[in-house]
Amino acid sequence: MSIQIKYAYRRHNTWTYRRTYPQHLRDILGSSLKQSLKTSDAKIARKRVEELNTKFTDIVQEAESHAAENDTPSESRQIGVAVPRYHRARLLGQRPVAELAARYLTEASERLRPGSYKSVRFALELLTSHTGEAQARDLSEALGREVLGYISRLSPNVRKYSDAKGASLADLAALSEEQEAITLKPQTQTRIWGQLQHFLDWCVQSGELETNPWEGLTVKAKPEVSPHGILTDAQVVLLLRRKDLVLHNILLFCLLTGLRSGEACGLLAEDVISKGNLGRFIKVAPNDIRQLKSRAAQREVPLHSILENLLDTSLPTTGRLFPTMNVDKVVKRYAYLRRQMPELKGTVFHSTRKWFITQCERTGTPEHFTASLVGHHSARSANKLTYGLYSAGISDAQKREIVDGVRLPDWDGTS
Repeated sequence: MSIQIKYAYRRHNTWTYRRTYPQHLRDILGSSLKQSLKTSDAKIARKRVEELNTKFTDIVQEAESHAAENDTPSESRQIGVAVPRYHRARLLGQRPVAELAARYLTEASERLRPGSYKSVRFALELLTSHTGEAQARDLSEALGREVLGYISRLSPNVRKYSDAKGASLADLAALSEEQEAITLKPQTQTRIWGQLQHFLDWCVQSGELETNPWEGLTVKAKPEVSPHGILTDAQVVLLLRRKDLVLHNILLFCLLTGLRSGEACGLLAEDVISKGNLGRFIKVAPNDIRQLKSRAAQREVPLHSILENLLDTSLPTTGRLFPTMNVDKVVKRYAYLRRQMPELKGTVFHSTRKWFITQCERTGTPEHFTASLVGHHSARSANKLTYGLYSAGISDAQKREIVDGVRLPDWDGTS
């Protein structure tokens, strides 16, 4: 049975008010009061009909008064009773998340100190980079778990990456994992999540959401870490035999130095230094292209004989050694290769670094020696008193011996 509302009818799913004026007043008022109620909701329509009925009565009373005061009832006169105008209302949750975030940040900028505002803005940028053009009603609990998962994978230095600008939350998580093995502390994750929760509570208070869909989600005190797989020799062979035009050289370089992708992308020809009979080394230091994650990351690594040949035959002699590469391109290209070769499932480009560390371990290299080569803090913190204050650390000769002991699996038939 269709819904009936006196003085209203529905057409094209929108209610319209229409009420006929008394016959003797039509010369003044016209035939009827007609107006769209701008809604498809019967409950809202009834409320607006009541409002218009009140106005209709006021209009008729004023017209009656006017007719009694004038000798010529047909004389035209402007009636002074204003008729309410309705605007089509958005349904709950229809407003875009990005629009709501912009409104929220405008309000936040007026009540927060600059430092606090910057922190809140970063949290909202993470959210909107992931939601895109989604509406508030799309903020489901499942999406909340997804966002929380990506936040747990972010590194402390994520905002410093040259490729971070304009990147989505998912891309930032991938970049973080490629760049370094550490993630945001649980306290930092909790702060970001709390800022997003406050935003959703604001949406509820503003009438944009009925409830906060992420209210029951919390940051785990000790986030579950899903470490990437270490490349097996068989997987290394697959990658090298592919000889990918984009990735091959930098892949080979990282396999035999243990460098992070960001460190390799930022290498300059001038970073190659000679150390006499110890051969050439690569100097990993901050420059205009990229910054390092820590002081321990600044180091010098011997070039493997295979890389000496690569340097002489395939890499530039001036400027950047890998001029067309950046972390984002490395991450995405490796993901492409992984799709092409299902055998690589569970690995990322950062797995090349893990492979190098594994080779060092297999040759019996002390852990703190390996840590020094790959730029881990443990090289200086395993025993802060001895190594940090009184030791000059691993010698160049020891580094050379370790690197020369790393052997690639036979992939080109020359081993």
